[in-house]
Amino acid sequence: MDWQGQKLAEQLMQILLLVFAVVGFLTGYITGSFQMMVLTYAGGVVLTTLVTVPNWPFFNRNPLKWLDPSEAEKHPKPQPQQPVSSKKKASKK
Repeated sequence: MDWQGQKLAEQLMQILLLVFAVVGFLTGYITGSFQMMVLTYAGGVVLTTLVTVPNWPFFNRNPLKWLDPSEAEKHPKPQPQQPVSSKKKASKK
């Protein structure tokens, strides 16, 4: 799953859970059954999980282009630089 796919999965999860929460509440309110409300929401959570957790092909539309290992050997890694002291020397007067 690429970065855009992760963003899409997160957005789908939030939207679907919110929709099923509203539908579950309305179902429970109309039927007067707390059990029906919980079952409706639980079914929504299961459906949301089936849509967002597997790595479906539409979550991988923008794959990253990784550098080929042989190409990576040609370019050395940058070495960390030593920290430069920013203290000024006191001048004598």
